[in-house]
Amino acid sequence: MYKVSVVVPVYNVERYLDRCLTSIINQTYKNLEIILVNDGSTDNSREIAKGYTTLDNRLKLYDKQNGGLSDARNYGINKATGDYVLYVDSDDWLDITMIETMVEEVKRYNADVVQVDFYYAYEDHLLYDDRYNEIDGDRLILDNKNLMKELIKNEKIKNFAWGKLYKLELVKDILFEKGMRFEDVFWAHQVMHNVEKYVLLHKPLMYYLQRSESISGSYKVENTDIIKGLIQRHSFIKENYKNLEDESYKLILKTCFVHYDMLLRIKDNRAKMYSEGIEQYIDENYENFRQAVKSDKYISNELKYFKINPYLRLIYVYYNKILRKLKIKKSEPSLKRIELYETNC
Repeated sequence: MYKVSVVVPVYNVERYLDRCLTSIINQTYKNLEIILVNDGSTDNSREIAKGYTTLDNRLKLYDKQNGGLSDARNYGINKATGDYVLYVDSDDWLDITMIETMVEEVKRYNADVVQVDFYYAYEDHLLYDDRYNEIDGDRLILDNKNLMKELIKNEKIKNFAWGKLYKLELVKDILFEKGMRFEDVFWAHQVMHNVEKYVLLHKPLMYYLQRSESISGSYKVENTDIIKGLIQRHSFIKENYKNLEDESYKLILKTCFVHYDMLLRIKDNRAKMYSEGIEQYIDENYENFRQAVKSDKYISNELKYFKINPYLRLIYVYYNKILRKLKIKKSEPSLKRIELYETNC
């Protein structure tokens, strides 16, 4: 049996840690080592984690000074001794069959990485992204070329480190970049570059908690680190996957627009400086962006209007929103909503 190392960074999650750890120790797949990295918690998280180590000897607790999520993951991977590794954030939780399901796919296809789908978990409902995947639809088996294409498109395969079972040898020497938000964007393409066989299962077996106080739930100017990550990744794509340059430029542009709009809502000098930086970057790379999005009329128009005046693009965006609301224009597909009583989570 393959041994699976589960790396769980822990920092001030006393409200959520019980649910997370219970979902891991109750997995139907038992050959686990569960590595808890207490990243300098100031609440009761460490005491909760310590309590679980007395209940199950598969859990090991390590304490370190606060260094952030990346630092805690890096610390944890250095302690891993399994054949495969799974990263779990301590406010998320797993279906109890998740690891067994993933290991079965490893065995069946000799996969380097197996990914399952996930739910966005809110207090009273779940959201499932069925725009590209149908629940229990056919699995995808990807070689390296198609994997990288899907990663860059950011539709079926996201940059998230969690939700994927990796061969330990693939990730043990590729560390997360410290001090960055959205650290997975700096990391994922380096791992996937070395993957020969990737299995994507359309089974939502993980619950990704949406909470306002989390990094992903509260907007700050530092969230623009994701743009830095995509630009850094673009250099890698340009060198190793030349045919995917346009797809990479397209995602960078879309991400720039999203964060530009968020920055406009923050009325301070830092936000103004970051938004001006985005304007400058788009202007300097305008021709590359124009070429990359020429087949997409909507974003092509966004770019054109942004070049004339960023506020003209906003008028275009809001005009189209009104048309969709009035059903004059077809609405964009939305995520499937599932009420909590419809699941056994």
